[in-house]
Amino acid sequence: MFLPRRTLPLLALPALARGVFAPALARADDWPSRPLRMVVPFTPGGSTDILGRVVAQRIGVTLGQQVVVENRPGAGGSVGTELIARAAPDGYTIGVGHIGTLAVNPTLYPRLGYDPAKDLSAISLIAMVANILAVSPRSVPATTMPEFLAFARAARQPLSFGSGGNGSAAHLAMAALSDATGIAFSHIPYRGTAPMVTDMISGQVDMTMSGGPALLPPVRAGQLRALGVSTRTRIEAAPDLPAIAETLPGFEAAQWYGVVGPAGLPESVVGRLNAAIRGALTAPEVLARLRDEGADPAPGTPAAFAAFIQVEMQRWGGLIRRAGLKAD
Repeated sequence: MFLPRRTLPLLALPALARGVFAPALARADDWPSRPLRMVVPFTPGGSTDILGRVVAQRIGVTLGQQVVVENRPGAGGSVGTELIARAAPDGYTIGVGHIGTLAVNPTLYPRLGYDPAKDLSAISLIAMVANILAVSPRSVPATTMPEFLAFARAARQPLSFGSGGNGSAAHLAMAALSDATGIAFSHIPYRGTAPMVTDMISGQVDMTMSGGPALLPPVRAGQLRALGVSTRTRIEAAPDLPAIAETLPGFEAAQWYGVVGPAGLPESVVGRLNAAIRGALTAPEVLARLRDEGADPAPGTPAAFAAFIQVEMQRWGGLIRRAGLKAD
């Protein structure tokens, strides 16, 4: 039978597809066949890093491959998050996203190098974390939330607060406190939470409202003084610490953390990662570590996490616009 030359490529397509795509499908079926990389877009020692390492270690055991944590800080977490977004969608590069990188930065940074909705795959929410309002005993004498508000209002110049960078959770939590009280504060952004805490201990920064994992250890050591938590109720890790809402009814500014990957991850890979993360968050040793750090596990489906990100983008984007915050 004679076939026109132009039809040959069309007839060959099924075989060609099998030849080209079969190895790729086989590799997906074999995933993971080598170590994974988990990008943490902040410096070591902060809440994102602490929670990321706890989860990375456990899911590595479940998946049978090491999960190597790589810290890539900069621009309020945008540098590391863009690295995740630009990675090959093969499941070997994932990362920790949080309120700042996924819900705040899209409004705060006009030229952000990624779009959370288009460039990232939501894999699973990890935890909700109370921010702790803590002050340096060297510069702030207040021992209760009412005393602190009175002291801040009477100060000759705005009290300084540190954060892990523009758009970080601490930055937004303090913006929420300013929005709720009408008190102005002076922002000092750092390249991570750990160096900010060091300067707070020495009295170079007056205060912060950051995550429990980074603040509870120096608070327990007496190096910083905690005045309240940003959740509506008290937390298990510090039951004697009042909720800020007990002084400012309705106040809430919690952090949250989750795992994301580049857009286009195979559904099978997303499903296995999600299952591994959800399993990790039920392990007794992981639960004990998270709760000791002031974090409440919050596992869920990829779809639920994606929808949650959209809601948070709208909420915090509105606050950023009202407060006129800029990525300086």
